[in-house]
Amino acid sequence: MKRLSENSRLINQENLKENKLDTGFSIIHVSKLVKKYRKTEKAAVDNISFDVYAGELFAFLGPNGAGKTTTISILTTTLAKSSGKVIIAGNDLDSQAKEIRQDIGIIFQNPSLDLNLTAEENIRLHVSLYGIYAYKPLYRLMPKEYKDQIIGLADFLGIREDLFKPLKTFSGGMRRKLEIIRSLMHKPKILFLDEPTQGLDAVSRKSLWDYLRRVGREQETTIFLTTHYIEEAEYADRVCIINHGKIVFLGTPSEMKNRLIDKYLVLDAENRSALGSELEPFQPEAKGDGKIKVHFKQQTPQQILCRIRTPLTFMEVHTPTLEEAYVDLVEEKDEKKVLA
Repeated sequence: MKRLSENSRLINQENLKENKLDTGFSIIHVSKLVKKYRKTEKAAVDNISFDVYAGELFAFLGPNGAGKTTTISILTTTLAKSSGKVIIAGNDLDSQAKEIRQDIGIIFQNPSLDLNLTAEENIRLHVSLYGIYAYKPLYRLMPKEYKDQIIGLADFLGIREDLFKPLKTFSGGMRRKLEIIRSLMHKPKILFLDEPTQGLDAVSRKSLWDYLRRVGREQETTIFLTTHYIEEAEYADRVCIINHGKIVFLGTPSEMKNRLIDKYLVLDAENRSALGSELEPFQPEAKGDGKIKVHFKQQTPQQILCRIRTPLTFMEVHTPTLEEAYVDLVEEKDEKKVLA
């Protein structure tokens, strides 16, 4: 695979939203990937294939034990695969693992920060350990390029005023932002995040997602993340769901909701018989409480309501949430496994 040029790294976001993806922009290519641990009958990752496109925010979801962590560990070169093909930023995992590590940044589920150091000292230690800059005992002795980069990223993530404060004074959200800064210091093409918002409150999670989108857009970085907060996948360009080691869905959040769960109206009237007759063309269903349920796919709720002359006493429009779609997919896969 030809190495991606800098000018071709960002995917057209409008095409992405319309699902017009150009596979020529693939920055992560996974083909027939298998990971089977010793003394186990089933593979943890079972012959999966997918592509991640340059510049997109890609959410990798699945229940505990589904194969998420195993997959991300293989992609980040920390775990050997059993078989299959993996190409990352034009580099083959089998022969170019070192080059892959130079092109990726990783934020693990459990923070790896020293709370006794300042935020800047944590970053300075990190870049010296990874050979990005030579270590100097004082910030003022570090090269100008380092100072410009760290200040620019701290401004970008809104923690410049706290950069020289002890890390133990930081909130959980601020520590995550510091980890993002640290992971971006070597200007990676891909940023891998494993449960980045775990343990954060709702406000901090929302703030972190805003920054992640900015990182992808302004730092020209592809973001690959796992999360247990299903509603967060709404922010992603595409969602991939893995269960029992196999991919059960790959597409946009809208496709996940629209194609897998019916949208429907719930209606009621004093004259239920008349209402049911008017709704007959839409194949209504009687609910347990007597209300009438009408699925709509091609029609809109307004088109259905325009056909009704019976006065209504109740109306509710149900549109699927991402969590409902996710549960439906996972349960469907579990049911098939039991039947097999």
